[in-house]
Amino acid sequence: MTMKLFLAAITKFLLGVALVGVLIFLPAGTFSYLNGWLLMGILFVPMFLAGIVMMFKNPDLLRSRLKAKEETREQSLVVKLSGLMFLAGFVVAGLGIRFHWYVLPTGVAVGAAVVFLIAYILYAEVLRENTYLSRTIEVQENQKVIDTGLYGFVRHPMYSVTLLLFLSMPIVLGSVYAFLIFLVYPFIIAKRIKHEEKFLEEELDGYSEYKQKVKYRLIPFVW
Repeated sequence: MTMKLFLAAITKFLLGVALVGVLIFLPAGTFSYLNGWLLMGILFVPMFLAGIVMMFKNPDLLRSRLKAKEETREQSLVVKLSGLMFLAGFVVAGLGIRFHWYVLPTGVAVGAAVVFLIAYILYAEVLRENTYLSRTIEVQENQKVIDTGLYGFVRHPMYSVTLLLFLSMPIVLGSVYAFLIFLVYPFIIAKRIKHEEKFLEEELDGYSEYKQKVKYRLIPFVW
């Protein structure tokens, strides 16, 4: 662990907390938005704990996860579309509170929170299985194909997990309208996967053989 890495991680974390808080509570016009606090809690508490674990046990993985700038125009577009989705979804959820739009029952939101936390556990398992994971598409030095654990079911378990995470978020917020916005995510991530697989076939030894072994990209028996 280095002080530079610590400062980079804690700065990014605090900026994330502030940004999501503004996007949720400012449109709502109130801090009395329990669904908003529920999402903030299940999102940032595990994130903080996971960051601490990575900082001490695998700082290289944390460093790679902090890297977010995509090198290609196509992947940069995917990141921007995802950001726009979050922006629109969170704002719409907050506006729903301000203008008293339909809010899902509390039990549904709590159920979605449970799904979110289970997905977070799976997220941690993917990171444990594949320490080469980066937020950008790249092949690292000495990287090899991982084909065990969750990687034995789908070729991109990290994206499978983010599908659960992101689609549960608007439900936690209690907003059907935000959920409809977040439904664009599967199409966004499908675009990223197609481009990423082409890159990995060219740059990562054994990836073409791995594709033959594991047939499904994102959802078992579907795609």
